[in-house]
Amino acid sequence: MEISAVDVWVMVSAALVLLMTPGVAFFYSGMTRAKSVLNMLMMCFSALAVVAVVWTLWGYSMSGATGIAQLFGNPFEAFGLSSLLGSGDLISAGFSATFAIITVALIAGGIADRAKFSGWLVFVPIWVTLVYCPLAFMVWGGGLLSAEGEFGQVFGEAIDYAGGTVVHINAGVAALVLALIIGRRRGFGVDPAQRPHNIPLVMLGATLLWFGWFGFNGGAATDAAEAGVIWISTMVAPAAAFIAWIGVEWIRDGKPTSLGGASGIVAGLVAITPACANVSPLGALLIGLLAGVASALAVGLKYRLGYDDSLDVVGVHLVSGLVGTLALGFFALPVDGEGGGLFYGGGADQLIAQSAAAAFAILFTGILTTIIGILIHRTVGMRVAEEDEITGVDLTEHAETGYEFGGLGTGGSFRPHPSSPAAHRRTPEAERVNS
Repeated sequence: MEISAVDVWVMVSAALVLLMTPGVAFFYSGMTRAKSVLNMLMMCFSALAVVAVVWTLWGYSMSGATGIAQLFGNPFEAFGLSSLLGSGDLISAGFSATFAIITVALIAGGIADRAKFSGWLVFVPIWVTLVYCPLAFMVWGGGLLSAEGEFGQVFGEAIDYAGGTVVHINAGVAALVLALIIGRRRGFGVDPAQRPHNIPLVMLGATLLWFGWFGFNGGAATDAAEAGVIWISTMVAPAAAFIAWIGVEWIRDGKPTSLGGASGIVAGLVAITPACANVSPLGALLIGLLAGVASALAVGLKYRLGYDDSLDVVGVHLVSGLVGTLALGFFALPVDGEGGGLFYGGGADQLIAQSAAAAFAILFTGILTTIIGILIHRTVGMRVAEEDEITGVDLTEHAETGYEFGGLGTGGSFRPHPSSPAAHRRTPEAERVNS
């Protein structure tokens, strides 16, 4: 079987999207406290590992196989993906897996600094199975929200090219629900130590995300014309959102920040995700500006409303995901001279379809994540003890730290490794380590 240029492009795009999860890990870990940096990295990388296994076994089938009640695919139809051997379908299976992986990793930012790693490992496979896979099937697999689905026939088919509902609204709602279930961090809103500890790491993460997003949006392009629209949209929307975010900071606070700039880039990328192939370059620019302003204003709501979304998953992914999804009701280009958004004479039909899909995703994810989160929190537990949070989840959950500050005892494990000399002799140094 010869490999086509399209297959090569999809594989390259899949690799770019897979790189985005380490990008999220760096972006998030730089925003945490120094004593939580490794825990955040571990939450993101464990999402990659666990979801990859789930996707291979039953996740891919649930998102695209023969539908059951228009809600999810038959999980046994392509169980283990062995039935795809000898075909090019394994390429699309790998590409779609990377979307599921990053969606789960995004949720971790809502519960940073206080999450129990064991609880997270239980949450990940259950959530991706019961929430992500069904929603992906309903939107992209011919299910309830598609043109053929009952919901789509009533309200119209919503446009979600690369994941406004499936990825960003989905992750944002789940992060909010978990943040409410496990409660606020000790010192939330008053402890200055909860500020990001490593802004260069945040900027590195934003760079990797922007780079990988060209595969995220462009991997499903059908021809050169569509690919060109997607490429320009993915360039200009985050650029406009960067300008908008730091502009809001400049007016409101008197100074633009690099953290705000990085967050603006991500907000613009999130907003253009559902719309990247269906708006003009000018439309993409305007969507980016709207997303930058909306998310810059939204991130402060957690202090007013009292929910501790640690790393602004709600303010960036949920809010900008909604901006991009709803903006299609105004900016969507007509197809073959028909339809389109309000600004192209298409009427309110597309706006109704976009609004209905967004509302459905919020309710679906909110209800199921609440059930899953409460059950895990009351059994395995989702939050560390207060003294462990004070010590730092890097030490208490992983017995290590991200930084060694001049031999002050901030790095390494609690006790010597069994193979080390200190573990086999009684010396003052060993006594101090073991005490």
